[in-house]
Amino acid sequence: MSKAKKQSFLGGAAILASAVAIVKVIGAIYKIPFGNIVGSQGQTYFNVAYNIYNVLLTISTAGLPLAISKLTSQAHAQGRENQKRKIFRTAIWLFFGLGLVGSALMYFGAAQLASFMNEPLGYWPIRALAPAVFCVCLLACMRGYTQGQGNMTLTAVSQVLEAVCKMVLGLSLAWYFLQLGKGLDIAAAGAILGVTVGTILSMLFLMVYLMTHRDRLPSADTPDSGGAIMRQVLSIGVPITLSNSAMSIITLIDTKNVLGRLHTIPELADSAATLFGQYQFGMNLINLPPSFVFPVTMSLIPFAAAAMARKGHGEADRIISSAFRIIAVLAIPAGVGLSVVGGSALMMLYPAQQTDAMAAGPHMRWLGLACIFICLMNLTNAILQTYGKERIPIITVIIGGITKIALNYILVGNPAINIHGAPISTLCCYLVIVVLNLVFVWIYSPKKPRYFQLFAKPVLASCVMGAAVWAIHGLVYRLLSAGHSAYGANALATMVSICAGVAVYAVLVVALRILRAEDVRSMPKGDKLVRLLHLK
Repeated sequence: MSKAKKQSFLGGAAILASAVAIVKVIGAIYKIPFGNIVGSQGQTYFNVAYNIYNVLLTISTAGLPLAISKLTSQAHAQGRENQKRKIFRTAIWLFFGLGLVGSALMYFGAAQLASFMNEPLGYWPIRALAPAVFCVCLLACMRGYTQGQGNMTLTAVSQVLEAVCKMVLGLSLAWYFLQLGKGLDIAAAGAILGVTVGTILSMLFLMVYLMTHRDRLPSADTPDSGGAIMRQVLSIGVPITLSNSAMSIITLIDTKNVLGRLHTIPELADSAATLFGQYQFGMNLINLPPSFVFPVTMSLIPFAAAAMARKGHGEADRIISSAFRIIAVLAIPAGVGLSVVGGSALMMLYPAQQTDAMAAGPHMRWLGLACIFICLMNLTNAILQTYGKERIPIITVIIGGITKIALNYILVGNPAINIHGAPISTLCCYLVIVVLNLVFVWIYSPKKPRYFQLFAKPVLASCVMGAAVWAIHGLVYRLLSAGHSAYGANALATMVSICAGVAVYAVLVVALRILRAEDVRSMPKGDKLVRLLHLK
């Protein structure tokens, strides 16, 4: 480890941002073939297990690795090699214990956890994911240790390895178990086993690296006691863990809430898993645009933070305004497009699950709009963190989550609305979060952002584009429906309308001068685009 060159702050941030972006894109794309293989019920069993795992994962790995990274970095900078080694030896036992408890809870308490989530068939997926808790805890400790010494590449490689294994092995196992005639719960367990194997391989990768790159530099420093180091780790990590656990816990409670409310409707009790899975089909699709938008936020915000540190408030304001314009240009048309033709897109993407895709179509009218606010939430959270207001996004997320849980309880429990209340609640959740975030961004910005100027033109252009997409889809579908299958006609109409919508929107972006030269220069080949589009 001592031989590794310490990466620069921006270089390390860029490596981690790239890895996170790749992982997010893989995760979003993974859901499409997975949905085709297991259908709506299988997705429900998968999500029941994964939401439980996500809570345990957040509790054990959200803040403690950051504490290890910080303490290791301090010791590394001071040349205290013995202290650095003692931090790792002490922390690894803490993570070993946390992982063991979490894995035991999921494995031996699988039946009770599945029953708690109102979905007993989540039993095998929960058990299949249990070992991942132990492995990912050890992974988190090793990642925190290597990051503390300035090596971000190891974390990035292990994250990508984990995501690729989840996709390739998980999809293969789900398909294989179905071919053997196993039930959808076993197929979902196979898919989730890909996550477990991915964490095992990532853990082994880091273990081998650490064993073959041991730091043997002599040092005369006297390390702190194990108890003192443990107290430092917990004092730094526990508050971060508590704040970051909020959304995972809210999602878990909300899943239980929706499934429980569906079970209270006698005529829908037997189809609760199917209905919830159909809603998840729509959620899979709206999570795609934020995955592609996320790298934009990740790449722009560190520069804003650097400008703030230099007291360059004018420069920071220009960067943040540019981020708003770019996100608006990308997110608003994506959300409007999904709202208009999202149902048709689901029919195109899930040829093996046409019934579920058709049933999920109406959800897209609401979820498409929610997609816009998910993107804006990610951006505004990052801006508030840049301003040093890290606690505010936690509070707004909790308020939005409570709104979602309350609305789902009321709407989903109404037999006339049932699962159709879930997308409405999702939209309201993210709308509340974004409105609150925008208010706080306005309050804490040295130069107040002009929201009307930032959003008016993208909204106008997106509405015109949405109308064009709707009209072109309807026209092309009617022309093709006589000579093609229903699936073929819809797929062609969807692709043609999306391409036409992109062209219409691109023309409007240029005609209305929505983007500025400074926005485009931050993109690849930006200078050439500025000259081509005659931007100022």
